[in-house]
Amino acid sequence: MSSLLAIYLRDHHAAGVAGARVAERVATTVGRDFGNDDLRRVASEIRQDLIMLEGIMSRLGVEPDRVKDTFSRIAERIGRLKLNGRLLRRSPLSDLLELETLVVGITGKQALWVSLREIPSINIEELDQLFERAEEQKRVVENARVAAAKRSFHSANTHVRRV
Repeated sequence: MSSLLAIYLRDHHAAGVAGARVAERVATTVGRDFGNDDLRRVASEIRQDLIMLEGIMSRLGVEPDRVKDTFSRIAERIGRLKLNGRLLRRSPLSDLLELETLVVGITGKQALWVSLREIPSINIEELDQLFERAEEQKRVVENARVAAAKRSFHSANTHVRRV
């Protein structure tokens, strides 16, 4: 097996580790605000997708990189610290940025599933199912993202003077 493929898989795994944590946080924070069970389902599926990737990696003889995974966890935690206009409570802007992060992550995961189609030993039907599931995940997260944008900017529009 190519060392480039191993690096690729490990990089996606590390991103998936961080993405699963973001998805869980979004399901808790945004899901609570919007009453959205779909976000909890998406978080669960994203965790399952990471397990599926680990299975593919195992079949190919690739172990996750503990150092990369640790750095991705640290980066995810640092990503929580953002200047969002609020000091003592969570800003609606945090919801929007985290949902946008999830959309980007899910899109990257879809690219992974498409790229892995080039590996003859991987079941294409399985990859197609994972791709379709990611498409549905992206739809749910995108709907929540649009709602979060409206919520974030609704009050901002009342304070902006038009020239």
